[in-house]
Amino acid sequence: MSADERYDVVIVGGGPNGMTTAAYLSKCGLSVCVLEERYEAGGSCETAEPISGVRIYPHALLMYAAPAPGFEQLELHKYGFRMSWSPIDLQNSMGKIGQCTSEGLVPATETDMMGFAKMCGLLADPPFMKDLLRATFWCPPHPPEVEVTDETVPYMQVYKQNQPDMWTPELRDMTMFDFMDEHMETESLKTMLALSAWGSGAAAHWEGVAVPAFLAIILLLLGGKLSIPRGGLHGYFHAILRCAIDHGAVVRTCCPVEEIIIQNGRAVGVRLREDAAVAEKTIWADKAVIAGMEVKQTFQKLVGPQHLDRAFLQKIDDISIKGGSLFVSTFFTRKPIRWNEKFKAQEEVAMGPNKSPFGTVYPSDSREIYFENVADADSHKGNPTVPPERLMWLLTPSQAFDPTDCQHQHPKGYVSASFMLNLTPPQNHVDGPEALDKIKDELNAYVRKAIGMAMDGLDDDNVIHHWSSTPREAEFRNTGLIGGTWCGRRHCEDELWTNSPIPEMARYRTPIDGLYNCHQTSGHPGALCLMAIPYNLMHILIEDGIAEPGDWWYPSPWYIPERGKISAVPREGRVTA
Repeated sequence: MSADERYDVVIVGGGPNGMTTAAYLSKCGLSVCVLEERYEAGGSCETAEPISGVRIYPHALLMYAAPAPGFEQLELHKYGFRMSWSPIDLQNSMGKIGQCTSEGLVPATETDMMGFAKMCGLLADPPFMKDLLRATFWCPPHPPEVEVTDETVPYMQVYKQNQPDMWTPELRDMTMFDFMDEHMETESLKTMLALSAWGSGAAAHWEGVAVPAFLAIILLLLGGKLSIPRGGLHGYFHAILRCAIDHGAVVRTCCPVEEIIIQNGRAVGVRLREDAAVAEKTIWADKAVIAGMEVKQTFQKLVGPQHLDRAFLQKIDDISIKGGSLFVSTFFTRKPIRWNEKFKAQEEVAMGPNKSPFGTVYPSDSREIYFENVADADSHKGNPTVPPERLMWLLTPSQAFDPTDCQHQHPKGYVSASFMLNLTPPQNHVDGPEALDKIKDELNAYVRKAIGMAMDGLDDDNVIHHWSSTPREAEFRNTGLIGGTWCGRRHCEDELWTNSPIPEMARYRTPIDGLYNCHQTSGHPGALCLMAIPYNLMHILIEDGIAEPGDWWYPSPWYIPERGKISAVPREGRVTA
């Protein structure tokens, strides 16, 4: 690398957001360099092989992305992206078979199913689920001069236009439980959905996030079927990586960044750390530097206090990027894990030749159990105290059980889907951030006992390996993924749109000219949803004259240009008044 090497844009961090931004910008014809600290790009979208022939997904598991514009705009099908559609039928699974409670399976009623369908836009003519999801997640923040009201929140307007009886002044202030209570009747179904939302970054009892929390679950069920990328999230990431490289992006791994270079108040490049795997340590950016890591790392480590106002730094210090933290378990067993007798009917909708259990919540008896688990994680802030029989856990769906992907089979046994539960975030634990790590063996036994309330096959004679990841272990990969989601943003004055995460960075810009953010913690909305942050950021980069996409680009229909900026709407292509 020569001393004068430079690009239009330098992106720090080769995770899914950084790489997708690189794909968008390189398709615009810009020269782009992505710098990744690890030996492999992909961030949390990774596959691990803890023993030969066994592949598991220790971090990102589920694809919150089915309606993303990026699938079309970046033409990911050309780069190997394929979807595995599960054969599960929601009507049969939720309505006929039902939810797992301590007393057995409790099916949903017709009222439940009709209410569920109405809430997500499936009963209108035509259905508007895709528009509703895009308006909630794939939509850039409004400019600061636009007041956030019932008339300007995009998803509120989608309801108002397509299903007016759903639109009420109270909707934007509701909890998810309030929303479900209006349209569904069976407590076990509501409890199952509430735990799923909590595991997705929202919480069913938070005021003001009823619709985003509910729709975070619908993202997994678009079209009535559970959708998983072929090859998992890692397979999805490979398609993004190929797209970026095909359009000319340069991707360098083992290249940790020491400093974002600021000259005269503008980001002009980066300086690599001494242990970077390249000879030249400085890479210049003519148009922009984009930070693909969370905001605290960006400003506390890479920019530094000499370039920032003290008040701004205090706001950065005060930002919380944490929420509930997940404890994730995957099992390798001699014989497949099976539902016990009370839940055998679940096998009717199980995937793959072995009818492996997947995609459920236990115990879904009532919201009282939900609140007991919430209090243990978020109020007591210590080691779990909920009895194993009342511990709520979620079994994820997994592409491992697709008949065309046989990685769940192994000469010596079977690999389960991942089991998840919420525990106290490390930095909130009363005994310190490493407290849960110190009792990992106890937690593993606790989890096996809890899962054993509904499933057989977790006895010591059958379990070959139990791989688990504590919240602290996951944080090193997923910083912001578990707490920095859109869903965790309440709709109050200081947290929505024009002020999130703080006013200076509400639209992915920062107080440093030419420096932008593209991470889950960088603003509203998107976050956990794949390709949402890069798509939303593109509107801002177009406004600032950095990107000029071709005919393949289309903006969000709910996008409002900022005054004095270039409109991201192609037909306008002008500076707004």
